[in-house]
Amino acid sequence: MINPSEALERLRKGNARFVANELSRSVSKLERARLASGQNPFAVILGCSDSRVPIEIVFDQGLGDLFVIRVAGNIVAPSQIGSVEFAAQKFATRLVVVLGHTQCGAVEATIDELQRPAEKQSRNIAAIVSRIRPSVMDLLECGEVMDREELIRQAVRENVRYSSNALRHGSDIIEDLISKEEFLIVGAEYSLDTGVVEFFDGAP
Repeated sequence: MINPSEALERLRKGNARFVANELSRSVSKLERARLASGQNPFAVILGCSDSRVPIEIVFDQGLGDLFVIRVAGNIVAPSQIGSVEFAAQKFATRLVVVLGHTQCGAVEATIDELQRPAEKQSRNIAAIVSRIRPSVMDLLECGEVMDREELIRQAVRENVRYSSNALRHGSDIIEDLISKEEFLIVGAEYSLDTGVVEFFDGAP
């Protein structure tokens, strides 16, 4: 079992290789065959579904290294919490990274819905927007005047913080592991422009 600090350092180094265009990972038949019998991921990544943020590539990791959960807006619902619990119990994975990214379309859609409500919206998309809404509302109600670009930038980070806290306090299993200092949940943001992942919430 890799402890949370070691797992985080592995992700930092992998992202540094990605940014430097020095990717080290390839997949062999032998590796695929070995993993057919089981897995041992060292970190869980809860990320956005955006096609521009391929998780394993961004962190220069291979098959079986990461337990990846992807959903638009990197939101947290019961299914995501259950997936994290599964990794923690089944594989003893001890690090979770909630990974948002710049120019997130789900966050932008939430801002648009709050500022200019649509007459009709898919109830399924509305379910995503409703989970991002609280983090955006906090910014809109704080009284600070921001242009749209700055609002999106801050909302992306607030949404990551909101999702991270929802994971920290949404499960007795996770809360127990955190209380024993055996589990770490960290919020991060991926830059579409630079490829850099910045860990900014809960990172040691």
